[in-house]
Amino acid sequence: MIDAAGLRVMKAIADEGSFTGAASSLGFTQPAISQMVRRLEQRTGTALVERIGRQVRLTEAGEVLARHAHGVLAALDAAEEEVAAIAGLRAGRVRIRSFPSATATIVPGALAQVHRQHPGLTVTFGEDEPPEAIAALRRGDCDLVVGFTYEGTRTPTEDADLEQLGTTPLLVDEVRLALPVDHPLAEEEVVRLADLAEDDWIAGCPRCRVHMLGMAADAGFMPRLSFETEDYVAQLGLVGAGLGVALIPDLMLRRASNPGVAIRPLDPPSRRHIQAVTTPDLHKVPAVAATIAALRSSAEEFAHGPGPASR
Repeated sequence: MIDAAGLRVMKAIADEGSFTGAASSLGFTQPAISQMVRRLEQRTGTALVERIGRQVRLTEAGEVLARHAHGVLAALDAAEEEVAAIAGLRAGRVRIRSFPSATATIVPGALAQVHRQHPGLTVTFGEDEPPEAIAALRRGDCDLVVGFTYEGTRTPTEDADLEQLGTTPLLVDEVRLALPVDHPLAEEEVVRLADLAEDDWIAGCPRCRVHMLGMAADAGFMPRLSFETEDYVAQLGLVGAGLGVALIPDLMLRRASNPGVAIRPLDPPSRRHIQAVTTPDLHKVPAVAATIAALRSSAEEFAHGPGPASR
């Protein structure tokens, strides 16, 4: 019923003592001020000014509006300034969830870029595998997810996870075979998955495990799972100790190694698509868009950097 423009007029009339003075202070014409007062009186259902010759005096109701106008307009001005700061990337907040191997690689560089370019932004971070992180995004507990899906084996659950969300591709990440250096196949240029049917396997995160089991099934065998851990450094340690073989993504191999492990390409190849995920509305928020741009830049550096060493 009562809008900000009407409050500004009532405050100006109280401050200036006339329609003419109020018009001058606000940059309006005197007839425009009169029309705005009449409209406000119609909305409130009572007289707001009393005209005495060329002067005007506020009625009791008019004085109430003028008095409250100070606080209301100050709050609106403060809100406008905060929104302008967010829109101009001088302020704002982005809450990110990421999976471990991205946390160790592309995320730190992206966060450093955001801090350099937009020091007024506040970025908070938490670590989750994609299903949990996407659920947090849908609940409103975060604004941006760095997640992944495996090439060629996306499940109905993964499709449902991404339904009505916006994804930005960041990187295609090759997944390689890790096997002990004294393994009979360690010197092969490329290792056929079917040739590992009798090996013990070390499984990773639930999504990685489903992918591995699907690949093994396509190759005609059911892998014997000896150990399960989501920690890739631990996986490399288990492989180096001769306790099994594992699938390790390139991203992690750029940050972790083990002298007892040989890394080899796999036949058929395995790849995962790393992407930034947010809602269509949040994608329009400048701070979120800036963070996605920084993630793309950091991912591009990894894509064109040296690959993992094959021992």
